[in-house]
Amino acid sequence: MRRFWGDITPATSGAALSVPATSEATQDVLRLKYLDGGHGEGCNNEDDAFTLSRRRAHHLTFYGFMLCFAATSLATVYHYAFGLVAPYDLPSLPKVLGAVGGVSLLLGSAALFTLNLQRHPLHGDSAQKPMDLGFIALLFFTSLTGLALWLGRDSAALPALLAIHLGVVMAFFATLPYGKFAHGIFRTATLLRFAVEKRQPNQLGLGSE
Repeated sequence: MRRFWGDITPATSGAALSVPATSEATQDVLRLKYLDGGHGEGCNNEDDAFTLSRRRAHHLTFYGFMLCFAATSLATVYHYAFGLVAPYDLPSLPKVLGAVGGVSLLLGSAALFTLNLQRHPLHGDSAQKPMDLGFIALLFFTSLTGLALWLGRDSAALPALLAIHLGVVMAFFATLPYGKFAHGIFRTATLLRFAVEKRQPNQLGLGSE
């Protein structure tokens, strides 16, 4: 992303980031603004009809992942800063975040997988489809095995469930730079650059006609 930013900055105005531009881009990222098709009716998927299904599935997946990440980060603080050793249970904050995030991620990734299979061949790069589906599947199984680990915490299957969950998480992070996850990072950088550029004076000098 650093190389990407270094390439696109001089190719545009070269203006530095500003607080208003950064604030606007952050809001656009968090709202997934441009998944509304630019007109509020959504994107195309299997045909020319507009649908908000992809935007909703992305919201579930994105915020589900962020809640799970927050749960893991908070549990790390609990463990090392306060000596509160896992596993945690409801109504502890790590468990609330993890449970809500896990269910959201499960539903969102399942919806994205289905939508991807239904997508019209001309609406995407067919060569990229296997990696896209693999990434979505890893998100799905990360949430599924995490929830299974919680449900099986008092059973003899706990060690096996833990090993499976950690294996899926390891696979997810090992493939993270090469899969669809990276598009979120580059898209954020692009929206930051766009928010900066739209605030620059018009250098074309065109008249009103």
